Amino acid sequence: MSDHSSEAHSHGSVKSYIIGFIWSVILTGIPFWMVMTEAFDKGPTYITIVVLAVIQIFVHLKYFLHLDFSEQGKLDTYSFIFSAVIIVMVVALSVWIIYASNAMMM
Repeated sequence: MSDHSSEAHSHGSVKSYIIGFIWSVILTGIPFWMVMTEAFDKGPTYITIVVLAVIQIFVHLKYFLHLDFSEQGKLDTYSFIFSAVIIVMVVALSVWIIYASNAMMM
C-alpha cells in the first residue's frame, strides 16, 4: 500500500510559500522596472531578464513544486529532467517542422 503520512512527502509550510512568493515578486519586479523605466540599454536589460527568469524557474521548482535536488529527491529530479527534455524536444521539433514547411512553400 502507498504511504499517505505527512512524513512521506513534504508539501511545504506557509512560511515556505511566502518566501517563494516574495522571491517571485522580486524576480518579476526587477525586469518589469527595467523595461518600464528604460533605465538601461537593451543588451543589459535582455541579459538581466533571461538570468532572472532562470533563477525564477529554480525558485518555483524549490518553493512551489517542492523539487528536492538532494540525494533523497534524486528520482523526482530525474523525472523532472526527463519531462523537461521531452517537452523541449517536442516544441523545438515542431517549430523546426513548421519553419521547414514554410520555407518549402515559399
